[in-house]
Amino acid sequence: MIHSVSSSLRHSLAMLRLPSALALAAWLSAEAASANEVTDWNTKAAALVNDQSPMEQTRSFAIVQLAVHDALNAIDQRHAPYSFDARARGALPAAAVAAAAHDALIALVPTRSGEVDAWFVDALARLPECDARARGIDVGHAAAEHVLGLRRSDDVAGALAEPYVAGDQPGDYQATPPFDVVVGAGWGKLPTFATPRASAFRPAPPPALDSRRYTRDYEEVESIGAEGSSTRTAEQSQIADFWYESSATGWLRIANGVATEKNLDEWESARVLALVSMALADGFINGFDAKYHFDYWRPITAIRAGDRDGNRRTEGGPSWTPYCDTPPVADYPSTHSVLGAAAAAVLARQFGDRTAFSIDSLSLPGVTRRFESFSQAAQENADSRVYCGIHWRTSTRAGLAQGRRIGEFVFEHELGADSQR
Repeated sequence: MIHSVSSSLRHSLAMLRLPSALALAAWLSAEAASANEVTDWNTKAAALVNDQSPMEQTRSFAIVQLAVHDALNAIDQRHAPYSFDARARGALPAAAVAAAAHDALIALVPTRSGEVDAWFVDALARLPECDARARGIDVGHAAAEHVLGLRRSDDVAGALAEPYVAGDQPGDYQATPPFDVVVGAGWGKLPTFATPRASAFRPAPPPALDSRRYTRDYEEVESIGAEGSSTRTAEQSQIADFWYESSATGWLRIANGVATEKNLDEWESARVLALVSMALADGFINGFDAKYHFDYWRPITAIRAGDRDGNRRTEGGPSWTPYCDTPPVADYPSTHSVLGAAAAAVLARQFGDRTAFSIDSLSLPGVTRRFESFSQAAQENADSRVYCGIHWRTSTRAGLAQGRRIGEFVFEHELGADSQR
């Protein structure tokens, strides 16, 4: 039995948080000038939740953005609320956004309360002291408390550290170097934010080890994903490094940037960021449900044991090492691909898929890549995991398909004129 506990778990979670605090702070400073109150607080949230694992980040983003959305919606109901259905006409929107984001972040990242308090004081100092500001603060407090209350019973620590029993047969997932723990075996048991249940969009099973499809996957990753690969191009290596950062911060940065470029007002910004955040959060919950249902091995385990998998076409390489460190979670599907496709589906429905944008990377500072569509970015995001040598091609394809279904469901069923829970 592998127990995801103590210092080993903390080390593994730290390794999942790849971008440096300095890189994130630099981006925060560069972006703040053009933001409205909603996108500004979303940027601030990104700086704080960088201390959390990617799975926790998506949960935190969803709670913060839903609190902000419902607080604004109480002042002027332009969309269906998520859960806080109140009326606060005449309240100051900026005060409501600041109070909702402040309270949610204080609850979710209590170790950074000093920074959050300072941001809140600064936000209020820019607003006139009046009854409208007071009403805005009150409705922001109420919205945050309501959304936080919906998730108060989430056993986040237990979901991350649930004991994992590894199988001993070919194809069974095993802990991967440099980790000796398995993380998030219980994450798929958390309540979803929007999708009907964690297994609602579970993909078909991964390929059998003696199948031609598995052989193709094996041969591709063994070649292009190896640490010293001679077939991976310089651009493919750049793509692997560029997309290695957390999907949550990367895709919300895309959403924030496009919303800002399109000059969306606070209400529309809040809705888009809330929808993307829910899609990301449910992407991890649905994806981890599938990961530990199928319990499929990672390339590093499979390739090192290729001579013992029952497939005569896989010879094995006992010392094979991937280009990137393999995260300490099961393989199938690739949740990096799930989250990218889920966010892209929401953004495509909101802005049209053929929306051009540029994005930088916290895991490869100084590099900017440009895309002509959200789906193009989602595909490259998925491809990066093969170039990294940490996922099979079939796992990324399953992740893309699952993520699209999640994103489409969230957009169609939440925060719209006809949305019903």
